[in-house]
Amino acid sequence: MLIAIIFLLFLIVNRSKIKEFFQYVVYLFISLYGYFLSIYYKDSTIVVTLLNFVLSKIYYYPRVMTNNSRNIMTRVQKLIISESEAGQRIDNFLMRKFKDLPRSKIYKIIRKGEVRVSGRRKQPSYKIKTNDELRIPPLSIVSKSKLKFPAHKTNIENFIIFEDQDFIVINKPSGLAVHGGSGISAGVIEQLRSLKSNEKDLALVHRIDKETSGCLVISKRRSVLRDIHEKFRNGEVNKNYFAIVIGTWDYFKKSIDLPLMTHHRKNGERHVTADLRGKKSKTNVKLVNQYKKFALIQCQPITGRTHQLRVHLCEIGYPIYGDKKYIDDQDPIDRKDAKRLYLHAQSLSFVDRNGNDRIFSSPLPSEFNAF
Repeated sequence: MLIAIIFLLFLIVNRSKIKEFFQYVVYLFISLYGYFLSIYYKDSTIVVTLLNFVLSKIYYYPRVMTNNSRNIMTRVQKLIISESEAGQRIDNFLMRKFKDLPRSKIYKIIRKGEVRVSGRRKQPSYKIKTNDELRIPPLSIVSKSKLKFPAHKTNIENFIIFEDQDFIVINKPSGLAVHGGSGISAGVIEQLRSLKSNEKDLALVHRIDKETSGCLVISKRRSVLRDIHEKFRNGEVNKNYFAIVIGTWDYFKKSIDLPLMTHHRKNGERHVTADLRGKKSKTNVKLVNQYKKFALIQCQPITGRTHQLRVHLCEIGYPIYGDKKYIDDQDPIDRKDAKRLYLHAQSLSFVDRNGNDRIFSSPLPSEFNAF
């Protein structure tokens, strides 16, 4: 009797742990049941598959072992937007609110309608308003102590080329993601937040692809971020890129005006195509140097679409060397020889809110001169 009372008290005090324990027991029971089915019944594939599906949805093992994997499982949250928070895109707001959550996860919960604004679904581009009520679903967030940093690029401080009270400028190397995700929890922004823990409002001003190197600007204050995002929307920010393209460039200057459409694949990957139904996209291009089989060109994107330069150049017959995503598999130039994507964000410039000219730039990598 005494043992039963002690066990009951233990259940009451440790309800969450006991719940996880019983979930684990059920997981093992159903797994063993499926295993024996597969032994005694030859045509049990469908049944076993169904059991695994049920397990993944109800008694999902990683969720049971949350404490061991150092994940933090949040509850449903309801947030009321304050006046100081209003005016920003909902995706950017969530990225700052949940800094350890991968960007891909943010977009997934928005697209699936798991994030609600006053009871309604919204697009990632929706600008939150004062007194909006946001419903945030339960989230599994990796604790900071368990962030996986790229082994050869953990010292992000080495890539800082400029810093003042408003901005940090990074000369991002090719192969380093700006945001966590795709197996790497810590991209540039996560590493900076870890390095500069006293800076509470660090946020990406813009983004460049993981494979692209060059100038990446991070803001330190919300007011600065709002101001420069307004300039992006108004076309008041100038960006310049250098690229090595395959072929003999037939123009000195060229303007590429092709609408682009982004497609989201089942695995979460984005793929962009030229499509008349897509968004207006424009790129100005100028020849810098012509080599035997390649050309060094300077690109100025007038709009800022996903993979804009890569798709525009590929569409006119001059794919960027090393672009394994969009280049034709039958191209005579062997892509395996390319050590990276030969696209470099050279500079970004604008006039700040105090009327000062801001010009941030990064030098051209040495490998661009090896042709």
